[in-house]
Parts: sequence; structure tokens; C-alpha cells
Amino acid sequence: MMELESHLKDIESEYEELSRKLGSPELASNPRLMKDVAKKHSELGKIIHAYEQYKDMKKKLGEARHLLGDSDPEMSSLAQAEAESLENDLEESEKNLQFLLLPKDPNDDKNILIEIRAGTGGDEAALFAADLFRMYGRYGEKQGWKTEVISSHPTAIGGFKEIIFSIEGDAVYSQMKFESGTHRVQRVPETEASGRIHTSAVTVAVLPEAEEVDVEIEPEDLRIDVFRSTGPGGQSVNTTDSAVRITHYPSGLVVSCQDEKSQHKNKAKALKVLRSRLLDMEIQKQENAISSTRRQQIGSGDRSERIRTYNFPQNRMTDHRIGLTLYKLDMIMEGEINEVIQSLVLEGRMRKLKSLK
Repeated sequence: MMELESHLKDIESEYEELSRKLGSPELASNPRLMKDVAKKHSELGKIIHAYEQYKDMKKKLGEARHLLGDSDPEMSSLAQAEAESLENDLEESEKNLQFLLLPKDPNDDKNILIEIRAGTGGDEAALFAADLFRMYGRYGEKQGWKTEVISSHPTAIGGFKEIIFSIEGDAVYSQMKFESGTHRVQRVPETEASGRIHTSAVTVAVLPEAEEVDVEIEPEDLRIDVFRSTGPGGQSVNTTDSAVRITHYPSGLVVSCQDEKSQHKNKAKALKVLRSRLLDMEIQKQENAISSTRRQQIGSGDRSERIRTYNFPQNRMTDHRIGLTLYKLDMIMEGEINEVIQSLVLEGRMRKLKSLK
């Protein structure tokens, strides 16, 4: 803990220096720098607050231990009980500080794109893709996040062969990055007369939203085609060539967008998806090259890995990576997934902490 406290004292000095900078007239005349300094000041403020609590507990523990040898047996007994309680609190406080000091994923503060695709199971998989989209949308509403559909391929019965949407909010990627993988559903389809349970699968990919500064795309590396947008069954839903397909030659990635009536808006959305996919490819490449990253991942890190099962007859959801089973699937599908999300975030932190020891 001595090494940790030395590091925390350095952070205290940095925090005080940032506080002085925030009050300077020079910074007020530079909005971009002001924003960066304020953000760093806020991040360090959380660590400083936790450190102050830790020091206060440590002081109280010292005082309680001093009273252990008191001549009054009752006072000594009370001091013993308080010391034991404070020792537990101090241990938790130290863990919290270690979590706060963990190296941050540089993408944690980013907004995200989520791509949901129906896999095995035909219409039933497409319907479940729509259910997952609704679940994430409702969870986002509860967090105060903003959701916007980027691109979708609906089916005639209300499902989605594919849907891509963005979620904007505070540190969204840090909360949602563990949702990538294969989600399996077991339920009786409404069209199943015999009541037989079907198993279907949907894949989810969570990508940090890339800014132009994150990924540089050369215009000559792109082929941009325009075409008439279509709806379920292939029928034309627009009389103009507003849909856009972008092909990125170096990576071979192809992105289409047709949800907007404006060709310009469809192109902008398609480029947003392309940039995020390119950034995600770079992240995957880096993670494959670092063995320690593999050890701290929850699950294999493979996008095709089956991460979760939703069993409707049993009202059960199981996350296979952390062995979490909850019997409240009805609530989960209404967006009550915070318990799952936070369990995954905590497990991710624990594995990261272990990898540094």
C-alpha cells in the first residue's frame, strides 16, 4: 500500500495544479484546452474523493486500536468491534482505489454503434433481433442515453435481419462492450402450433464510435454507389436513388445505408459505420497481439462465442462467461439489464487487476 499511497500523493499534486489552471484567465480564452483540463480534473476528483475517505478510515482505525488496551473493559470491547468493522471498510476502500487507478481503456468514454444480426432460426431469429434492439433501447432510456437507428433491414413480420444503431451518453462503451457475441434464445414461436421450443441465435457487435481523427480514410480508397432503397420483400420504398453503398478497398468492408430519404444523410451514416468498423478491426488486431489482454477478457473474446442464453419457458437468462443465472427474463427484456451489465463490468475490472499483479 506504501507504493499506492506514494502514487496517490502525486495525483493529489496533479489535481491541485489542475485546480489552479481552471481558475486562470489564460485557460478561459481557450475553450478546447479548458474542456480537456476540466475533464482530467473531474476524473482525478473521483480518485481524490476516494483517497480522502480512505485516509479518514485509516485515521479512525488508528484511534480505535489505541483504545484496545483501555482499562475499561467495555470501552476496550467497543474499540475492538469498531476496529474490526473499520478494517473491513478499509480493505474495500483500498480495492476501490486500485480499481480507480487501473489503466483505462482508451475507448471507454466513447459512444457506440451496436450491430445486431439474425443468425440461425430464420424469422424467429429476426424477431429476437428486434427484441434485443428494444431491450437495449429501453436500458439506454433508463440511463439517459440517446439511441438512433443508423441502418436496418426489417422483415415483413416485424423482425430485423440486421439493425445498426448508435447510443450516445456518458462512457457508454465502458458499460456495453461486453455485449458482443452470440445471444441464443429458446422459446415457442407464435407460429408453432405444437408448442415445440425452438432455438435461435442472434449476433451482437458493440463498436466504439470512431471520430475522423481516430481513423483516416483516403477518398481514393472508397467506391460509393447509390441505389433505390427497398423494404421487406424487396419492394421499392423510395422513388429516388437515396440509398448509399460504400466499399472500402483496403479492408474489403462494405457498408450500406438506406433508412434516410436524403442521400447525403445516408452517406454520412454509412461513413460513421465504416469508421467504427475500421477502428474495431484495429482494436481486435491489437488484442490478438497482446497475450495479457486475452487473459483479462471475459470469455474468449471471439465474436462468434455464445455468451448468453435467454430461455423463455423458464423465464431464465444465463450469461455463460461469468456463470450468472437470473430468473427474471421478462424484466430483462424490458430493459432491466443493469445487474447483468454491472456484474460483467466488475468481473472485467477484477481480471484486469489480477493481470497487473
